[in-house]
Amino acid sequence: PKQPQKLPKAILTVDEVERVLAQPNITTPLGLRDRAIFETLYSTGIRRIEVVRLNIDDLDVERRILAVREGKNRKDRFVPIGMRALVWIARYVESARDKFLLNINERALFITAHGERLNPDSLTGYGRGYIEAAGIEKPGSCHLFRHSMATAMLENGAGIRYLQAILGHTNLNTTQIYTRTSLKKLLEVHGKTHPAEK
Repeated sequence: PKQPQKLPKAILTVDEVERVLAQPNITTPLGLRDRAIFETLYSTGIRRIEVVRLNIDDLDVERRILAVREGKNRKDRFVPIGMRALVWIARYVESARDKFLLNINERALFITAHGERLNPDSLTGYGRGYIEAAGIEKPGSCHLFRHSMATAMLENGAGIRYLQAILGHTNLNTTQIYTRTSLKKLLEVHGKTHPAEK
């Protein structure tokens, strides 16, 4: 049977995203790591499992792309990553990552205080904590950044096919749920054309 298409439970506004991103204490190595992680989530729209699987050599700074290895359905893809996220990752790598590193052969980009690859459930806990600390009462954690990024990009004119490639959706119908949550244009049209609004 066909599965129902569910809308995302919540979406963060741009202002709310910025408030959450400002929560990690960037004067500490863990805070710097967390800021880099959530900047990456917001910039790329990748899933939490894809973030924890990232290796140092998955970043191509010059081309501003990120290689996602074995994402959902075990598919590889390349995703654009913004300069702001790259700057935060560079700050983390230069100032914090080595403080945690116990094994020089560890290739994971984001590691724990014990030098190991992060656990996706830990990442969920960090996300919830920062969202609550920002005073935002919306359900969700890491996936909120994916929904928020996709909705904001659609509202700013991104084509649905490009968004499908970035998000790694096999089926365009999955990506189209974001056209239903992108209300900016609908409100604009409603305000200009509804008789009661004139």
